[in-house]
Amino acid sequence: MDANLALGLPADARDYACAAGMLRDLGVRSVRLLSNNPRKGEALERYGVPVAVRLPLLVPPGAENLRYLRAKRERLDHDLPHLDGIPGPP
Repeated sequence: MDANLALGLPADARDYACAAGMLRDLGVRSVRLLSNNPRKGEALERYGVPVAVRLPLLVPPGAENLRYLRAKRERLDHDLPHLDGIPGPP
């Protein structure tokens, strides 16, 4: 994220129009989205693919990924409630 911002790019420039178009072409009427990112569901819905449910993928935090997971939650609004109460550096 910081690299994108330093280059003057959006924090997350992914676009889901192509994926939504493929799902519609396949006749998919709605999806069960496996993602911690609520923005992905919102984007699919904007492109006409209803999200029946979004199921988070809660990766167990460890010393090597806790900072990364916290950044995803705090800076990109990811749904990671299992990080609450875990001690460690911010």
